[in-house]
Amino acid sequence: MTQDTAAAVVMFSPAQRVRAIGVSEILRITDRANALKRAGRPVIVLGAGEPDFDTPLNIREAAVRAIGQGDTRYTVLDGSPAMKAAVQLKFRRDNALDFGLDEISVSAGAKQVIFNALMASLNPGDEVILPAPYWTSYADIVQICGGVPVPVACGEENGFRLTAAQLEAAITPRTRWLFLNSPSNPSGAAYSAAQLQPLCEVLLRHPQVWVLADDIYEHILYDGLAFATPVAVEPRLRERTLTVNGVSKAYAMTGWRVGYGAGPRALIAAMAVVQSQSTSCPSSISQAAAIEALTGSQDIVAERCADFQARRDFVVAALNRIPGLHCRVPEGAFYTFASCAGVLGKRTRDGALLQTDSDFCRYLLQEVEVAVVPGSVFGLAPYFRISYATSMAQLEEACSRIAAACEALT
Repeated sequence: MTQDTAAAVVMFSPAQRVRAIGVSEILRITDRANALKRAGRPVIVLGAGEPDFDTPLNIREAAVRAIGQGDTRYTVLDGSPAMKAAVQLKFRRDNALDFGLDEISVSAGAKQVIFNALMASLNPGDEVILPAPYWTSYADIVQICGGVPVPVACGEENGFRLTAAQLEAAITPRTRWLFLNSPSNPSGAAYSAAQLQPLCEVLLRHPQVWVLADDIYEHILYDGLAFATPVAVEPRLRERTLTVNGVSKAYAMTGWRVGYGAGPRALIAAMAVVQSQSTSCPSSISQAAAIEALTGSQDIVAERCADFQARRDFVVAALNRIPGLHCRVPEGAFYTFASCAGVLGKRTRDGALLQTDSDFCRYLLQEVEVAVVPGSVFGLAPYFRISYATSMAQLEEACSRIAAACEALT
């Protein structure tokens, strides 16, 4: 390289919109733990939000048929008519909600649905209320799209749920969206219809605020609790609510990348514009599989939910037996969100002081090779999240190791 050429080389500078944003901390922790596993370490990874079950056979067979029939071309931009019809059926069957096909958008995962909605609707400085703890990607997507995340700490004393008073206090003239995720990642907290109603009444007084209802864990709900979603609770919010869902969690289809949303036509049309300049349409093969998931037998969903509940019961009980830890019983999803406040201020064998939940999680990985995610990543400390979407044998071993690690603290 000549001196002149070298002088012409300019270091890459990332766009302002991504400078303060990194790869998801959950993925970082999982990647570090998996690297240790590949190196032969007996690490147990309880970080990823991914069911350990296989995609059901009937769904896989539907994808194979689609390939055999040559269904391998572009579909309609935001979902094939057959895929949208399957989503339409799902909302009627499960939620008593009726959406037109032009009120439905299908994307490469529920995350893209959320991204499209915010990219299509946020102007610089618009605020988005995020009840904390919240899924980490919410805040990053808001920032990338030019908005301002407004976390609202929702304490354990109210089951990690947002109250009407908190919502009222958080709304400003710049508020554009409220996110509601029920059951929640990371806390597993779920809202009943009665608990949603006061929030809806606040929203009715603030017509500029739209609602994004992330219902991705809808079918992973325990103890007979009935699922509730804002538009079904308060139909007057329909014209400013986007209801988001997908096939990843309930049908163990994380890698298929199909999510969907239903809402006002104008929003759905604007989201299609965004998608047209990014991924275009979702995979035709994945859509064929998702159609079978939504329209085929739903028996396996309830069966797997029962398995998740058994795992939840075990993990909650095991954590609550460990001095210094406390775990609320979650209503849904496949996560526990346990407090580690009782072990902070203690020291490890080598004298290191545990001051934060991040310190505690690093200690668990280093000391007993169990990977969990600190609550601070989700906007609320001092907690840590365990994903119990893994085998009971792994959960038993992990909880035994966590207990040993806590007992070793002084």
